[in-house]
Parts: sequence; C-alpha cells; structure tokens
Amino acid sequence: MLGFVSPLPQQSQRPYSGGHMVVCGDDALARRLAVELRYVYGERVTLLLPPGPDTTRPELPLTQRARAAALFGRMSAAMNRNGGAGVPGDDDTNAGVDAVHIMEAPEPSDDVLDVAGIDRAAALALVYDDDERNIRAALTARRLNPRLRLVIRLYNRKLGQHLETLLDQAAAVAMPGIDPASLDASTTVLSDADTAAPALAATALTGSSKVIQAEGLLLRAAERTPPRQGELADPGLCTLALLSSTTQNPAGAEGSDSSGDEGPQLLPDEATVAAATGRGTVVLEAISQAGPDRPPIRMGGRGAPLGHIFSRRLRWSAAGVAAAVVGLAVASVITTGDSPPHAAYLTMLDLLAMGDPAVEDTDPPSRQIIQLLSGTAGLLLLPLLVAAVLEAFGSLRAASSLRRPPRGLSGHVVLLGLGKIGTRVLVRLRELDIPVVVIEEDPEARGIPLARRMHVPTVLGDVTQEGVLEAAKIRRAHALLALTSGDLTNLEAALYARSVKPDLRVALRLFDDEFATAVYRTLRTAHPQALTRSRSVSHLAAPSFAGAMMGRQILGAVPVERKVMLFAALEVAGHPQLEGRTVEQAFRPGFWRVLALDATPPADRVPDLAAVPPYDPSGPGGPDRPAGLVWDLHPGHVLRAEDRVVIAATRRGLAELLRRRHSSAR
Repeated sequence: MLGFVSPLPQQSQRPYSGGHMVVCGDDALARRLAVELRYVYGERVTLLLPPGPDTTRPELPLTQRARAAALFGRMSAAMNRNGGAGVPGDDDTNAGVDAVHIMEAPEPSDDVLDVAGIDRAAALALVYDDDERNIRAALTARRLNPRLRLVIRLYNRKLGQHLETLLDQAAAVAMPGIDPASLDASTTVLSDADTAAPALAATALTGSSKVIQAEGLLLRAAERTPPRQGELADPGLCTLALLSSTTQNPAGAEGSDSSGDEGPQLLPDEATVAAATGRGTVVLEAISQAGPDRPPIRMGGRGAPLGHIFSRRLRWSAAGVAAAVVGLAVASVITTGDSPPHAAYLTMLDLLAMGDPAVEDTDPPSRQIIQLLSGTAGLLLLPLLVAAVLEAFGSLRAASSLRRPPRGLSGHVVLLGLGKIGTRVLVRLRELDIPVVVIEEDPEARGIPLARRMHVPTVLGDVTQEGVLEAAKIRRAHALLALTSGDLTNLEAALYARSVKPDLRVALRLFDDEFATAVYRTLRTAHPQALTRSRSVSHLAAPSFAGAMMGRQILGAVPVERKVMLFAALEVAGHPQLEGRTVEQAFRPGFWRVLALDATPPADRVPDLAAVPPYDPSGPGGPDRPAGLVWDLHPGHVLRAEDRVVIAATRRGLAELLRRRHSSAR
C-alpha cells in the first residue's frame, strides 16, 4: 500500500497566471513526469488525471488522484529530509501536494484544457496510453495556443514523425516570425518504450552495459567492479559514476536519490574517484560507429533460400539420387560406347520406368545391370518427391506460424511479455544479434506478428503455469527479462526461474518503488552471486519527457542503480556556467560534465543528434562533410557561444542549467 494520503487542497478555476506546465495522462508516467517537473526543475505543474481507480493497477483501491497525492507527499518529505525542500529563487512551495495542482477529467477536451490554463501555459505533455487520445488533444491544444510547446507520447514512430511535422507547420503558420530553433522544439514526439528499451535490453545482456546514440555514434557506459589488491581500475575515457557502497553487500539495496553518502555518486571528480576504494564505477568505455538498422532475416519473395524450405536430410537424399544417376550415365558411356547425351537419356528413361527392357540376346549384360540399378534408383525417387512436397507445404505453413525453441538452444535471453515495452526490447535484442525466446500469454498481443516475422522462438502460455519456463529452455538461458504489466507475475516468474537456475541474471519491471526495493533486497540476500535488477519504465522515461518539455534534446537516460543520468545536447549560448569557460572549468562534479563538442558549422548541423547519419563516413562524400562531434576535448578548450555540446548531467544538474536559461529568457 502507499500509506497515508494527505488531504488535497481546494482547487481554483484558474490554477496559475501563466508560464506553467500541464501534464495529461492516465498512468504512472504522468505522475512521474509531474514529480520531475516540480521537484527537480522547480516548475509550476498542473496534473490532469482521469477520475476513478487506476486502470493499470486494478488491485489497488486508491484512485489516480489519491496515488498522485501520495507520491507527491513522499517526494516532498524525501526532499525535506535531504535538505532540498526548496528551489533557489522560486517563491512557490514544495510542501505536500500544494506544489502540484491536480485536476480530474475523463478527457482533455476544449473546456478542460481551458480550465487548466492551456492558453497561458508554457508546455503541455500528453502521455495517455492511447495514441488516438494524445493526437486529438495535441490538435486541440495547438489550436488553442499556437505558441505552446507540445510533448506527445506515441508508440507509432512513423505516425509520430508525420504528426510532429504537421504540428510544427501549424505553429509556423500561426507565428510567421518564429525562430527556427524555437520551432524545432515546439513539438516533440517521444515513446516511453523506445526510451526505456535500450536500458532494459542492456541490463539483460550483461547487467552492466548502457548504450547511448549520438550522431550515429554509440556511447557505451560500462560498470566496472572494484579492483583487487594491487590492481588498478581502468578509467576508460572518463568516470561517469561511483556505485553505492552497498552494491557488494548482498543485503544492501540499489542506491537512489534518498540513499545519502552510501548511494551512487554521479559525475564525481578525480579526487573523489581516487578516494573511493572498494566501490565499483561506471565509465565511458567505448565510442563506435552506428550503422543503419539491419532488416530481420525472414523467408519471403524470390530470394527465399532452399534451407528454409527443405531440410538438410532431404537435401542430402536428393544429392545422393543425383549422384547415382550421374554414375549410372557414366557407366553406360563406358560399357556401351554410347555418346554421353544418349547414355544420360537412356538412364533417365530407365529411372522413370519408361525405357524398353533389355531382354534381347543382342543386349550386353552390362546394359541389363545398369537398367536394373536405374530401376532401383527410380524406386527411391518416388518417396523423395513425396517428402519434398510435404516439407515444402510444411515450411510454408511454418512461415506463418510461431517458431518453437530449438532443441539445442543455450545462452539466450528469455523475454516475458510482448506488450509495448517487450516488443521494443525484442527489436533491440535482435539488432544486437542476441538469441531470444519469448513467452506471451495472449496470442493476439502487440508483438506476436513481429516475433513471427523475425522467426523468434515463442512460447504461448501463462508463465505462472508449470512447464512454460521449461519450454523456453530457462535452465540453459543467460538472463530473464520479466516485462509484463503485472508486478506479481514478474516476481513469480523471477522466483521460479531462480529456483531452477540460481545464477540466472534477472531484470524485473516493477511499478512500485517500495515493492521493488524489498524484492531487490530479498533476491540479493537469497542469491548473492546472481545479478538482480529492478527497473521502472516510467522512472527511465520521465527525465527524457521532462527535458523535452523544457525545450532541450535528451539523447538518452542511463540508469545507475536507481538513479538516472542524462545525456543531452545543449547550445552553449545563454548558459553562463558554460560560455567562455574551459572544458575543465565547466565541469561541475555531481551536476554536469561536457563530453563532446559539435564542430559542425551551425548552418550544417543536424537538428537530431540521436539520428544515424544518412551518409557513409568512409564513402566518397564522407571526408568532405563538415566535422561532427569531437570527443577527445582538451581540458583547456574554451567553449564559445555558437558551440553545441553533449553533456552528461544529473537530473538536478540539467534542471539547473535549463532553469537559469528559462529564467533569463523570461
């Protein structure tokens, strides 16, 4: 349970005079986003929730509003304990639920948005789980306030691109003189599944690898265990974080924002890293070129290989019959003196029982022997043709059905659930060439057609039933990713999998933080040698949505235990903490660190650094293209106003940068 729920204040018809943030949603992401905007960025927030209980958590009796109130109360209490109850320079209060104005309405209609002050708001986030509802509300909001910054949650990527272009065009028509940079940030379409999938896939893959993509480059952040006595830890390109001192303690919990000094330290300086003996680290390990996504291997069209239609045994049998025919034709040429074409013709007639029998006295014995052998080979040809027809029909039928796990499979990842999150994680794992076996209870689930097209082995069944995990070869699996929408289902699957294979890597999707902490501690105590991780999709996705509402591009979010570190692209202009300073001077431990500089001229820069370049760096046009990101920056390099940089930042560090820029703009 969530504990005591404090009473809610009376709501006015006009919550704020202007410049506030409006968040509309129906699940945990909306509540997380409101917390992020209020308690991290210090913004005034209006939260619009549907009335009644939370449909995503029917087992809890609390309503959406009560759950949000409890979450805000816990967050405010945690900030007061940590001495961060206030935001410098902000007259609003962080106490209780007064900091967030909560409204209830079944739909974000014109009247509801008008009451929420959408005509005076600075930004609107539409994070309903229904794409159609988000699109309708976005079109309405753009009509009511053309200057409004929109952040929309959509699962459909292609539709999201078209919608973003349409809404930006509407803003440009309504405001002819709008700045291109402001127009680029006026509409942002994000997917919580796409944001969380890389971190979830990396957790299942190695338990320690996180990948961020920027301008076609893959940034790999890797966990390093504490060095042994007499060993030196590899610092990589730079140290991004120190893991909590309890990570090596089986009874310890993953560090979070309320862990104090024992929790993980993000972006430490060199002195702190040197003094932190016995603690693991997260380092920026490698930067590699990212290529375009490879299409999944599938059977279809004229290029379908024979290996997908006929089995190896059948192909060997056909090769044996063909070799016998060739041998008989050669023997006929040698013994009878016929020409090769005529000898081959007679052999084929004998093979098909269409030739004249060699019964005349003039027929040599060799001809009679060859005819008998050809007839015998012809008898073998009939079952071969029948088997070929049956296998061809079976292969065509199997192409439209789900593939079962092969008998000798091992070292794979068992993925539980093919909803929105599970489908994106499946795509990510297959892009990395990681073998996957999927378990899904619903044969009509969103990701079933994708698994069929990609020929991913799939087990249909309830994971809580006996024999389902065994069918997925859990005993020989490398990791288990439990990503269903039910906490108890994920927990039951993890416990049973651990009973079968105690050293199995396990990553759980858990919605409730307190429940996740209790599960983590128990699993770590029971299985100290196995890797256990608990992840919340809303916790991973909320920082990216909040950064987009502040008008900045978030390249990715990397989980460090239960904290989140962000990678973002920033313009140096307007940030006194960066402009005119050297890279070394701009580094603020615990808040932000400059990782790369975009050396491309401003006119040639791509707006989306996370996109894969549409050019070949080694091709004819690659060397002539303006320089891109420079990662090996000299500490003495001075940052200029026209520069664009990639930074690693904590949530509070990025909030401070954006808050000062936002305040100066006002």
